[in-house]
Amino acid sequence: MKIHDLDWPLMRNNITRADRDAVIRFLSRDEVILTQSAQVQEFEKEWSAWLGVRHSVFVNSGASANLLAISALRETRGPGEVIVPTLTWVSDIASVLHCGFKPVFVDINPRTLGMDTDQVIRRISPETRAVFLTHILGYNALDRRLLDELEARKIPLIEDACESHGATFEGRKVGTFGLISNFSFYYAHHMSTIEGGMISTNDPGIYETIRMLRSHGMVREAGSDELKRAYREKHPDLNPDFIFAFPAYNVRSTEINAVFGRSQLKRLDENNAVRRENLSLFLKNLDPVKYQTDFETEGSCNYAFTLILKRPDPVLCETVMTTLHRHGVEFRRGTSGGGNQLRQPYLRRLGAGGARPEDYPAVDHVHFYGFYIGNYPGLEKEKIVKLCEILNQLKGNL
Repeated sequence: MKIHDLDWPLMRNNITRADRDAVIRFLSRDEVILTQSAQVQEFEKEWSAWLGVRHSVFVNSGASANLLAISALRETRGPGEVIVPTLTWVSDIASVLHCGFKPVFVDINPRTLGMDTDQVIRRISPETRAVFLTHILGYNALDRRLLDELEARKIPLIEDACESHGATFEGRKVGTFGLISNFSFYYAHHMSTIEGGMISTNDPGIYETIRMLRSHGMVREAGSDELKRAYREKHPDLNPDFIFAFPAYNVRSTEINAVFGRSQLKRLDENNAVRRENLSLFLKNLDPVKYQTDFETEGSCNYAFTLILKRPDPVLCETVMTTLHRHGVEFRRGTSGGGNQLRQPYLRRLGAGGARPEDYPAVDHVHFYGFYIGNYPGLEKEKIVKLCEILNQLKGNL
């Protein structure tokens, strides 16, 4: 085969002609409101129905969803510690830091890439305000023991499902188990609104807090007339249109983003079924002696293939990267978020509460010997099999 023969980006055609046509039809109306309005509200309702929750709030990014979720925790639970994974996107840990919480780190379960349940339970303390769990690259990171322990101790779970739209646990979609869950609609994810994110919850108080936090902390952004009336009566000296309950943010999205989301949501389940087939084909054809193939895939819904060396092998690792480049396969080393967050300069500078990256060997292995490759509905099955054949032929140092 020729150089760059596979032509395999991380994502392809995630904004379709149908999506663009939906936006064109919307913009062709005689009068359109482009800032947050009716389309955002409809998208929130449709997303809640698809996910299986009561409330959702659309924002301008998954990172903003993380920030508002932790901000709501701060407003309702007060200061303390939040248990976080070492493998995640930077905005999860950054939101904990921005909101004044102390992050407490745990290693990963290599088969799910999510947090190790035993370590989470050991690190719970009287100062624990929440467990902030990330469903990495479409794998479900929940287990019943963790959920039962958190319920018994009355510790809220926050789910980052930004990379796992449609993944399930015990027959329910991830993002429906926690007090709050977050999703991202970045271009390379399961569905895209160009940029965008969603916060979902079944808690009416959290929902109202997040609605206000999204838009400067303004009380008029709340959905509850009773709540707005209570603020007006408590603050008669203020203009009811400009009562600010929290020192908050402006992370609203737009009507155009919501039109994209409503269009994409219609085919999300169909696209996810193809992604599941692709992942199964990839892991089935990969050499289990050289590469990890024993992931817990039940309920998973992956927009990326995880390619992790079975054992530390710098020679094989370098050969894999060279080969992927040569065949035109885009990849990211370290998988989600660039690997072990404790090796990133922002946490090294802040000290991370004394946590050292080398004390978390499972995530460190992924950091140095793990990759992800794009998985999308238009990916040809023949390419998947061919790539596995190429990878299986590579030689390492072991």
